[in-house]
Amino acid sequence: MITLNLNGQPHDVDATPDMPLLWALRDVLGMTGTKFGCGIAQCGACTVHLDGEAVRSCVLPLSAVGARKVVTIEAVGATPAGQKIQQAWSALDVVQCGYCQSGQVMAATALLAKTSNPSDADIDAAMAGNICRCGTYVRIRAAIKHAAKEA
Repeated sequence: MITLNLNGQPHDVDATPDMPLLWALRDVLGMTGTKFGCGIAQCGACTVHLDGEAVRSCVLPLSAVGARKVVTIEAVGATPAGQKIQQAWSALDVVQCGYCQSGQVMAATALLAKTSNPSDADIDAAMAGNICRCGTYVRIRAAIKHAAKEA
């Protein structure tokens, strides 16, 4: 049994230490907001926060999580940066199909929590590798800048 500090609460997970965090979240704990995209940490759909850092949960084994705090899309709106990002996403109608958006929101929230007024280069670096098949990149950038102004 592995205990995760998930969204501010302890959760016991009956899984092997090599199970990727993504599958523990989705299949064991029923937290389906975090998406499976590629399985090789290249698309960003599985992004969660680990002690405030955006990480790809599809390749992160439970054994590497330890006692660190995991935050998923289900709880990121409770943080000041997460709330601003989610409001900006809604205000600017960022979402098209929506599949990648939980990972996009998680990456953008981690950026805004660390950098209150991100430059285009900051945004590019933070969002690199978060793939949107619908091509909403212009709206994503605009929403991050909007959220920064509101913060």
